[in-house]
Amino acid sequence: MGQVDFAYDAVAGAGLAVTVSIFAEREEMRAQMRQDVEGGGLTVRECAGLEALLGDLPRPLGDAVLVDCPSPDCAALAALERVDERAARSGALLVVTTSVGGLDEVFACLSRSGAQILVNARRADRVIALGQMLGRAPCGRVRELSADDRMALLRLTEQVGQIADRLEELGSPPQNETLRSPVRAFRFDDAQLGAVALPGDRLVHSARPGRPALPDARLVRRIIHQRQLRARFLTGELFADPAWDMLLDLAAARVEHARVSVTSLCIASGVPPTTALRWIGQLTDMGLFERVEDETDRRRVFIQLTDRACDAMARYFAELGRERTGLA
Repeated sequence: MGQVDFAYDAVAGAGLAVTVSIFAEREEMRAQMRQDVEGGGLTVRECAGLEALLGDLPRPLGDAVLVDCPSPDCAALAALERVDERAARSGALLVVTTSVGGLDEVFACLSRSGAQILVNARRADRVIALGQMLGRAPCGRVRELSADDRMALLRLTEQVGQIADRLEELGSPPQNETLRSPVRAFRFDDAQLGAVALPGDRLVHSARPGRPALPDARLVRRIIHQRQLRARFLTGELFADPAWDMLLDLAAARVEHARVSVTSLCIASGVPPTTALRWIGQLTDMGLFERVEDETDRRRVFIQLTDRACDAMARYFAELGRERTGLA
């Protein structure tokens, strides 16, 4: 069984009559995406280049939209903004594939529809992404899921992706790992682990009345460094905790008054970028992360902790300090 066949089995049983619109610049990519969609028992409503999204009289979108945009230029970014707006109005599920280099610009264009972004996606990744429709009602409206249900669905999706990775490794001949998988680009090597930048003299983030201050950013960076250090001696997958790693990174950045791009936060998560993006979306929905527009460049957005998350992190570190004092 191949990775795409496994992904089909993973999303089977939804019982939905779903139509899919496909947009990609490269003809061979459109053909591949059509094959995957139809192989999954779904109906292709439209299959065209990105320029079709910029027409004066756009045709209705399908229930789901797949867009491939690995190297976005100005026209491609305009097309993404258009399809994001249309998907938000229609309730269509939007899945966009891009490259690491195009991630920040693509992320900035997709602010309305709750689009799922895949980075350096394999064919199985797209099929798994379509499986997210299992959380949608047949009429296209999003089912109300509890926070626990949403987290369970996210972890299930990760498990399916990991199994697809194993199947790919078993069934594929050795090849350039950097080209085959985006994971390697988001791993820390020994040189990076040895270089932990410490901020200047600024010691603590100013706290609002009634809230403890966040600790010295140097302490948070040391904790991050120690977490990364484990991967030098033990399998890194044993300790994957992207939500916590991103919370730590954003807490340190808050103290340092530094902005954090989407790509930088994906690197800090320690997991492949597509997985990190799912967590960013989930933590944003939970009110812990928020998007911040770049005032000087609308093609860029940053991620930061919400006040709610900052309060929680500050209280967490304050409690650690009290426990440490009690043990002294």
